[in-house]
Amino acid sequence: MCAHVRAQWAAPGQVEIALACWVVNMDTARYLGGTPPAEKEMFLPPEGTAQWDEELTSRVIGHLATRMNALSAALPTTDEHFTITVPLVLT
Repeated sequence: MCAHVRAQWAAPGQVEIALACWVVNMDTARYLGGTPPAEKEMFLPPEGTAQWDEELTSRVIGHLATRMNALSAALPTTDEHFTITVPLVLT
């Protein structure tokens, strides 16, 4: 599994976290057969050919939302991410 994570200020004391996940086939047979995944397969477009996994992204952001005490439910973005807003906790 691969993931792309962005974090940016949302408001004073709040951070917006954006997440996209995808799975890269790292099949052992491809390595043994001499055709391992190309580097392009490991990146989402425009740099690569990997496909966004909406269901996986939704599950992972849901877990993050719970662990990080998100202030609202996850929302989809126009660039294949889900976002949550979380309180900024400085320790």
